[in-house]
Amino acid sequence: MTERASQAISFAIHPSRDPVPAARRAELLVEPGFGQVFTDHMVTAAWTAEHGWHDAQLRPYGPFSLDPACQVFHYGQEIFEGIKAYRQAGGPIVTFRPAANAARFVGSARRMAMPELPEDAFVRAIELLVAQDRDWVPAEPGHSLYIRPFMIATYVGLGVRRPSPSYLFAVIASPAGSYFHGGPHPVSVWLADGYIRAAPGGTGAAKTGGNYAGGFVGQMQAIEHGCDQVVWLDSARRQWVEELGGMNLFFVYGSGSSARVMTPALTGSLLEGVTRDSLLTLAADLGIPADEGAISVTDWREGCAAGEITEVFACGTAAVITPVGAVKSTGGDWTIGDGAPGPVTRRLREHLLGIQFGQFPDPHGWVHKIC
Repeated sequence: MTERASQAISFAIHPSRDPVPAARRAELLVEPGFGQVFTDHMVTAAWTAEHGWHDAQLRPYGPFSLDPACQVFHYGQEIFEGIKAYRQAGGPIVTFRPAANAARFVGSARRMAMPELPEDAFVRAIELLVAQDRDWVPAEPGHSLYIRPFMIATYVGLGVRRPSPSYLFAVIASPAGSYFHGGPHPVSVWLADGYIRAAPGGTGAAKTGGNYAGGFVGQMQAIEHGCDQVVWLDSARRQWVEELGGMNLFFVYGSGSSARVMTPALTGSLLEGVTRDSLLTLAADLGIPADEGAISVTDWREGCAAGEITEVFACGTAAVITPVGAVKSTGGDWTIGDGAPGPVTRRLREHLLGIQFGQFPDPHGWVHKIC
């Protein structure tokens, strides 16, 4: 597998003969929502134990034909990524740190016993799709093209002795507005009760669908208690804060020139977010001390009561940076600061988006121009 995986992958180009008309595309881009509308094309590539990666192509977007006994349906061998393309001022279309997503895709594949897609092929697939469907990248401020690379097990058979010997890699794209309806308003969160997201040695650090499927019950709890998102706690003692349903968390201590930020350290059960990593660097660039650590539910509640924790925000590719205004739990509820977005949250969000949309300098070379 390793020898074949190192071979260069060539992509055939098969443009759609029936793309969405320009007028209809313009209508769809006015209010695209999130993950509801898809572009004209997709990229696919197959892998088998016999031939390695092959049949890579850009082709019209459309359904797959899969046997009901494909292993992805029965044993959940599946991984995915999330990345965005942005239309910057003046017209260039770029992505943000695609190599980091490519590396995480390899890590997820390794954990799920799937073939490793060469990182350059991952980036090339994104470049091909975005360049082909460039007219689908929104020009509306704050909007973007959300890109979803994924891989599924396609072997037909119900044996569970070993991983699937065949897979399908694909990339699709969807124009996106705000992840949270109405924009980045403060969200309320619910501390998971009775369930955990991941445990040490498990799949928590892999971006695999099963993690999210297992988290829906916690998200339903959050909604039942009037909250927007669920907060997952550690599996052993259920007292250490880990992450939200689909985002990493940051805590702001102090204010003004004495403000500092902290995010829960990677333990093997947390997802290593690209936005999380970017914010640790960006905060330091802005003179805001940033580190990784640990925070318990008690620390969180008492820190807010004492005024030591002044802001909390969640971050991820889809939601960018979203302020957290209130916490609810079986042990009591509390508000963070005055419940409104704080200055550190706003400043980090402004600078991250500014880099992505070409309004601020990019000192770390994070922006990857496509066309």
